[in-house]
Amino acid sequence: MGIDVIRTGAAVGAEIRGVDLSRDLDDGEFDAIENAYNENGVIFFRGQSITPDRLLLLTKRFGNLQLNTFGETLGLPDFPGIVLVSNVEEDGREIGIKRAGENWHSDMCYTPKPPRGTILYAQEVPEIDGLTLGDTCFAATHAAYDALPDAMKQRLDGLIAEFDFAARVRAVPITQAQIEAFPPVTHPIVRTHPYTSRKCLYVMRDDCTGIAGLDDSEAQRLIEALADHIVRPEFVYRHVWQPGDVLVWDNCTVQHKAIQDYDLPLRRLMQRTTFAAESAPT
Repeated sequence: MGIDVIRTGAAVGAEIRGVDLSRDLDDGEFDAIENAYNENGVIFFRGQSITPDRLLLLTKRFGNLQLNTFGETLGLPDFPGIVLVSNVEEDGREIGIKRAGENWHSDMCYTPKPPRGTILYAQEVPEIDGLTLGDTCFAATHAAYDALPDAMKQRLDGLIAEFDFAARVRAVPITQAQIEAFPPVTHPIVRTHPYTSRKCLYVMRDDCTGIAGLDDSEAQRLIEALADHIVRPEFVYRHVWQPGDVLVWDNCTVQHKAIQDYDLPLRRLMQRTTFAAESAPT
């Protein structure tokens, strides 16, 4: 069976059909998958049944495994690199990251070399009488850049933003040790995608704390304006999960946000991996 790439019709996203991720992929198959990933920013495979070993093998085809900041104690003990994203509790203990990604962001943007991409494998998806909850939204940062007025593109050319992990304390609980492990870093506001050469906006409200050469008030106004622009409805794909989905997203081409519209006894359980970029953003 050949591989089919079915685009969502939104600014990003495509379903990949004709692939069984529980078996080995030959180079031709993976090349087709990777091309679809680079082109569409988000790809997903329905109806998969894979082991943790298989999830790690798939991840490593895209890049070196990159450990997630919040996954030190919330993963699979025998499979370092797999983090559980879940609201499930066992013996009164949360087994995974409970409210992961409820604000718009790009994964680990506060590191000197943010990851190339992230994979989520859906094992349990919350639903009420057939109504699926816990969707994930993806915003197309390249489409958002393309839609900017020329004057704004010129203004952004060469601007460098500061990203500070400590700012996350406003949204999620983090430790002093984590803050010290990730001092502030800088990245260009307009990134060039390493595979497609498309220009992508790289600004987030919670993580982006300043812009070189601008005073705080001017920088904050620009950050907020761009952050709002990126997530306009015409740039967003909303993924409705099904059990067995394997979804891969590109952390340059898209930002994402998890919809937190469920709670126990409705259960959500996903396995997550992250793969590294070859170089820092440019």
